[in-house]
Amino acid sequence: MTVTIGRRKFLATLGGAAAAWPLAARAQQASKLPTIGFLGESTSSGQREWVAIFVRRLRELGWIEGGNLAIEYRWAEGRNERFAEIMAELVRLKVDVIVTQGTPAVLAAKQATSVIPIIFPIAGNPVANGLVASLARPGGNVTGLTNQTADLAGKRLELLREVVPGLRRLAVMANVDNPSVVLDVGEVLAAAGALGLEVATSKIQRAEDIAPAIEALQGKADALYIAGDPLVTTNRNRLAILAVGARLPTIHSNRENVDAGGLLSYGPNLPDLHRRAADFVDKVLRGTKAADIPVEQPTKFDLVINLITARALRLEVSAAVLARADEVIE
Repeated sequence: MTVTIGRRKFLATLGGAAAAWPLAARAQQASKLPTIGFLGESTSSGQREWVAIFVRRLRELGWIEGGNLAIEYRWAEGRNERFAEIMAELVRLKVDVIVTQGTPAVLAAKQATSVIPIIFPIAGNPVANGLVASLARPGGNVTGLTNQTADLAGKRLELLREVVPGLRRLAVMANVDNPSVVLDVGEVLAAAGALGLEVATSKIQRAEDIAPAIEALQGKADALYIAGDPLVTTNRNRLAILAVGARLPTIHSNRENVDAGGLLSYGPNLPDLHRRAADFVDKVLRGTKAADIPVEQPTKFDLVINLITARALRLEVSAAVLARADEVIE
């Protein structure tokens, strides 16, 4: 178990090796370099750690950004409506591979090109959402790593019941514009029903929806399940402040939201998925077809607990739960 004081420090600045290349030489060679088009769902600061690990793994595989590889970064800032425009731009740039995460962004990439390979470090249930034909044989030009595994929703609710005494009323906040979130909510509702919990669903589609949604839940729910989504990731600091103000313990799918002040998270380690995505890119750049690279599932999961938030909510986290945590923020 790792103990973090305050918020975690982000990894070092990206692409340090690029500094060794004179600007003129880099400009001259840019058109000749294999190029990755990287679309981040959130912001450059919000996804800095993921990108740093991705770039570092590429370097280990022999691909040096600014040396023998170029990366075109674009950021959607939590706005799904920007995906199509950005993907069209990357296609016009004739990048060699597109890397993006999350079902809506991958769908936008798939609609923009059937030729350029598309690698996703994160996508929920890629078969059900039409990203690939199957995990073993993706077909087409899309493959990557799914963050969806069986019974994650049930495990999160069991954890929440251990930390929130007398949990009866559960609120679920979800961006209903995201197909993978809709599937996640279905699993949450099924798991909550099996546990005998009353459930109210709070739908959000824009950043402006978050504050009214939290306010409407105050006093009407014992805890809040927040479905993972770029809109949530981009607004995680605000969400955490509002939830604590409304006395709502929260559970999330990834640790970044707990770093920002959420109470609990349990789910796949997203930095690890981005690291593994670099291996997919390496294979594609060396000639393997995306259709022939099976989709992989998570192998590393994290339970993260924010004791600062627990104290603010006057919750006691048992020694048994703390002992199972991969990280405790205090």
